[in-house]
Amino acid sequence: MSLSVNKKASNRSSQPTTNAWRYYVVLAIVALIYAGLLARSAYIQIIEPDMLKKQGDMRSMRVAANTVQRGSIIDRNGDELAISVPVETVWADPKIIMDNKALKMTEHWQALADVLGQDVGKLTSRVIRNPSKRFVYLERKISPAMANYIRELKIPGIHLRKESKRFYPTGEISAHVVGFTNVDDKGIEGVERVYDQLLTGVGGSKRFRKDAKGRKIEILSVEASQEAKDITLTIDQRIQAIAYKELKGAVQAFKATSGSAVVVDIHTGEVLAMANSPSYNPNNRRNTAIHRFRNRAITDVYEPGSTMKSLTALTALEFGSAKANTIIDTSPGWMRLGGRRVSDPINRGKLSIEEILVHSSNMGTTKLALSVPKNFLLDKFFDAGFADSTGTGLVGESSGMMHDRQRWSKFELATLSWGYGLAITPMQLARFYTTLANGGIKRELSIVKTEQVNEGVRIFSKENANAVTTMLETVVDEHVQKAKVAGYRVGGKTGTSFKAVAGGYGNDYVGLFAGIAPISDPKVVVVVVINDPGGDLYHGGEVAAPVFSRVMKGALRVLNVMPDANEKLAQSQLLIEDANAISVNVTEANDV
Repeated sequence: MSLSVNKKASNRSSQPTTNAWRYYVVLAIVALIYAGLLARSAYIQIIEPDMLKKQGDMRSMRVAANTVQRGSIIDRNGDELAISVPVETVWADPKIIMDNKALKMTEHWQALADVLGQDVGKLTSRVIRNPSKRFVYLERKISPAMANYIRELKIPGIHLRKESKRFYPTGEISAHVVGFTNVDDKGIEGVERVYDQLLTGVGGSKRFRKDAKGRKIEILSVEASQEAKDITLTIDQRIQAIAYKELKGAVQAFKATSGSAVVVDIHTGEVLAMANSPSYNPNNRRNTAIHRFRNRAITDVYEPGSTMKSLTALTALEFGSAKANTIIDTSPGWMRLGGRRVSDPINRGKLSIEEILVHSSNMGTTKLALSVPKNFLLDKFFDAGFADSTGTGLVGESSGMMHDRQRWSKFELATLSWGYGLAITPMQLARFYTTLANGGIKRELSIVKTEQVNEGVRIFSKENANAVTTMLETVVDEHVQKAKVAGYRVGGKTGTSFKAVAGGYGNDYVGLFAGIAPISDPKVVVVVVINDPGGDLYHGGEVAAPVFSRVMKGALRVLNVMPDANEKLAQSQLLIEDANAISVNVTEANDV
């Protein structure tokens, strides 16, 4: 009986039992897991699907950039003034260097520092400063020979990247015109800066996917690059070299602070040369004083002195208060205007307008200026462009200083007539003499060659402009022998002015000369400014005229302009023969 009971009890204990709460717990856990997965899936695919796409793109998508080489700058004849040459840049991956313990390669690092011209301690400190960083520049734009040497060192984590470097074949000769770029090839000065966007272009790119082995499996998009443009300047590098050589020699010989020379094509307004001294080497600007970067031909202003007397004479002719053969009485050689004295070195008596220019008479010029209404005189100075930029478009160009006020005393008008009371750039002076030489048509000057014809605007009559141009030939023939050019008829005007200082004028001078050639058919204007000559010679006819002569001679020969001095000699001989023939006829008539 008891065995039967125990057996039944044992059978009951061996049967499986199920607790309901455990069952529901398991079901709940399964449901929560399923709901969590469902919610996560919904979040990823509906609410924020871009995250996984981005992660996938980071692992498989790449962009290959197609860089565009910077355009070249060339002169009017195709000679290169600025080009881009292939170079390489050294960079480091600090993480790779630290992981490979590459800093223990001390001899290799010393060799790297030596070739880069750096201290090895400073070089390695740049790497260990941030060990987790993945990119550090060590040296930008090194030569191919240096790059090959560094490549042979085989230092883990040291890499080379191809770039381009700007090179200026003409060096300091054209530095102020062309300008330069910074280490990232961005234009900083000159034409490089003004036309930076055209010279740079726009690089292209290609987006593609790669597989785990780095193979391209799909090209997603291609953006074509926009090629950089080449810039053709109006500069003739042959004339530019002549102008710079002569100017640099004069600045050194006369111990001047600086100098500028500008050469302009009379009929187009194209700048054939624009030189400054001192200059700088754009290929190596280390330790170069900042003032040397300044393009003085367009930034620095000076009182032009007697070079303005030709404008005053032209103004009197334009108004009609004087004619080409008018005689002006300058006696007794001085006069007072509002308590201020105007005078010549000596009493020159009666002078024609041509003689006023030859002798550079302040008295004669003052009387011509006062013979026209004030507003007419001032308008002609403004018309000549002495308060405007010349149109070159170069950065930093000054518009000069020409007062536009209502009240002008007679003495102020007198000083204005012979070049005081205003300040202009050498480029502005060149534009005025270009206007005079081409018959009275003012054009904007250009530094970049274009197909568009610059028609200009007439501001002086052709007859009067030609009359003054002819007078300037006599100025050179009789008064400025150092400005003559063998074989050519040359006209021009000197200028010597005191440099203004606070409260008046100091003891420093500026010597100027502006001239035209050939007079029979004007082609070229040359303006030379010698700033603050340090020797005993300081007049424009002594320091600037000789430079003008040599620059003009070189320019005329480069441009293949035929000499015209013999034509004048032949005309003079013909006039003498005609006069002799008339004399003979008169004698014969008297004998009869």
